[in-house]
Amino acid sequence: MALGKAARTAVPRSSHADFEPSPTRPDPVALLEEQATSRVQELVPIRYGRMLVSPFTFYRGAALIMASDLAGTPRSGLTVQACGDAHLSNFGVFASAERTLVFDVNDFDETLPGPWEWDLKRLAASMVVAGRERGFSDTERIGIVRGTAEAYRTEMAKLAEMSDLDVWYSRMDITKVLADLGQQLKLGGDKGMTKAKARAEKQIAKARTRDSMQALDKLTRVVDGEPRIVSDPPLIVPVEELLSEGQSDLLTETIHELLQRYRRTLQSDRQHLLEQFRFVQMARKVVGVGSVGTRAWILLLLGRGTRDPLLLQAKEAQSSVLARFVGKSRYANEAERVVSGQHLMQASSDIFLGWERAEGIDGVRRDFYIRQLRDWKGSAEPERMIPQAMAAYGQLCGWTLARAHARSGNRIAIAAYLGNGKAFDQAIASFSEAYADQNQRDFEALQAAVAQGRVVAQSGL
Repeated sequence: MALGKAARTAVPRSSHADFEPSPTRPDPVALLEEQATSRVQELVPIRYGRMLVSPFTFYRGAALIMASDLAGTPRSGLTVQACGDAHLSNFGVFASAERTLVFDVNDFDETLPGPWEWDLKRLAASMVVAGRERGFSDTERIGIVRGTAEAYRTEMAKLAEMSDLDVWYSRMDITKVLADLGQQLKLGGDKGMTKAKARAEKQIAKARTRDSMQALDKLTRVVDGEPRIVSDPPLIVPVEELLSEGQSDLLTETIHELLQRYRRTLQSDRQHLLEQFRFVQMARKVVGVGSVGTRAWILLLLGRGTRDPLLLQAKEAQSSVLARFVGKSRYANEAERVVSGQHLMQASSDIFLGWERAEGIDGVRRDFYIRQLRDWKGSAEPERMIPQAMAAYGQLCGWTLARAHARSGNRIAIAAYLGNGKAFDQAIASFSEAYADQNQRDFEALQAAVAQGRVVAQSGL
């Protein structure tokens, strides 16, 4: 507690309200171009096209830009395992190993030990950017962000009172949480909120259907009695269409060997389970917004028969956007960094989550983490939220982020720093509005870069 209060003296909570771009601020488009150099070049225009759909989709792809900006903002000096990209669309529901539906952070490409404030500021600013797109008023947006910050602060105070084991075992059972939240916010008492609640329940029901069987039916068709991945270029391309026959065979063998080695990073019982499946086919898949251009493969495996599938995703892990500002990862393998960070932050992780390194046909060795393609995964739809629904969702994300941080950071010191008042909540609201303005300017800078021919964007994909 003394450590937290000392940090409050050194870095007042009100100081987090400030955001002024540095006079030496890097060109945001140059940062995106820098990231593009290590990616699949033919896919980079798709990334720019997806970022240009709206200021919010731009924000989703601008983790490096914001990390660069956050490096110049006040920090308390209290470190946690940070997500590094904790915007509102990187939270969602998925199945635990016990087959319950949990809500948690679900993207860890940028995870690294870092300031807890950076995650919270990225989350809060995403609420403002999304709220502006929905036409929410200034008052509504400020209320949403204050509620998000307050949820983080009050949950951290509760966690500070808990034992280490209780913190470790705590998780968000989404069904129970939504019921409790519905009572608290009287979700059934307003016509708009009734619809929002029904939509949330529908999304949860839909998430329960998103598994390997659903992916099999959606992504494959039967050829000569066996499922084969359907080509949908450039978003999904089987390896045999992507490369020459010789290169295709070489890469397939490389990935097959990667699967064999990756098993060693799993628990022994999960290694046994994976051994029941045989590798059938692989295809390149374009994923997300910020991740577009990194190498991502879907791997089709079959068990006892053609209706016993396991679809895995092997996704390239590059250096975290936080690394240049907080120091390099202690892991030599970037995929191990991702997996270790995910295990540390999530209450329950995919049973097939593991990592390995593989050499591509170009002779370059790259790091990949592997997980199930779908396992009851679902996410919110911010483009359809009304203010009350986004406020409720912001609280849920704030609670979840606090629990994720408490597993690795000094929760007592962070709680003491935050205190019982609303000074920090108000500061985060001010920061978020200012940063949403900056995000708008950066979005327009990318639009201008495309218009001038500096970069090429491919829209509609």
